[in-house]
Amino acid sequence: MKKITVGFLAVLVALIAMFSLYTWITLSWSYSTGERAGLLQKFSKRGWLCKTWEGEHLLTTLPGVVPEKFLFTVRDDQLASQLSAHAGQRLVLKYSQHKGVPSSCFGDTEYFVESFEVLKNE
Repeated sequence: MKKITVGFLAVLVALIAMFSLYTWITLSWSYSTGERAGLLQKFSKRGWLCKTWEGEHLLTTLPGVVPEKFLFTVRDDQLASQLSAHAGQRLVLKYSQHKGVPSSCFGDTEYFVESFEVLKNE
């Protein structure tokens, strides 16, 4: 009976360690990085159990064309606070893409915004 319990605990610890390592890898290394320019339309903290900052950025290419929505996540509360102050303004979002993140507790999207710039009106 003790061997079964010790074996079960060893397997459980190994599974938790592998899951933790996989999660760390997916959040540490990015698949791609880039910038998106557009209008910050929506930004909110949401979720049932894990609250994450999620936003909608409208990317406009030409006047009169329906804009594409860029959905993104912000993991840093200080950056989220700064972004909230610029809702409705034209911004350049600098992001990294993380594929395979195992839970929506880290964000609803695979695009994590790391910084931004406000575009000047010309």
